[in-house]
Amino acid sequence: MDWNHYRFRSLWALPAPPATVREVLERIEDYPRWWPQVREVTRIDATRACTRIRSVLPYELAFTGREVRRDRAAGVLEIATTGDIDGWARWTLTAGGPGTLARYEQEVHVTKPLLRRLAVPGRPVFRANHALMMRAGHRGLVAHLAVC
Repeated sequence: MDWNHYRFRSLWALPAPPATVREVLERIEDYPRWWPQVREVTRIDATRACTRIRSVLPYELAFTGREVRRDRAAGVLEIATTGDIDGWARWTLTAGGPGTLARYEQEVHVTKPLLRRLAVPGRPVFRANHALMMRAGHRGLVAHLAVC
């Protein structure tokens, strides 16, 4: 088993139509406004941005995200990541009742030296840290959509 390899999946029910949710998720530079753990997003160009995140644990991850897929018909937004985490992350949006179901999937390999050294004992804590970040992101996006 590669202790530095992670796969994450989350499903968020959101109170807005897919087109509205997609518009918000496409504006990555605004993520820090509604997702507390996304500390900073700095655009490099139209398809790349540098991002810094930090959840409950006292470490920060920095990576560059590069858009690899934006398929409005399929409701897919996907990036490739390089930096402290190498891999990909994808949003898939579908109509769900009166709103949207947003599926978040991520597969990454951790490259940050400290986290690599703590891979075995830290893995359950790192996964819990990610879960807390995702819950806060969901709450933040629901609140943000309420005022959009």
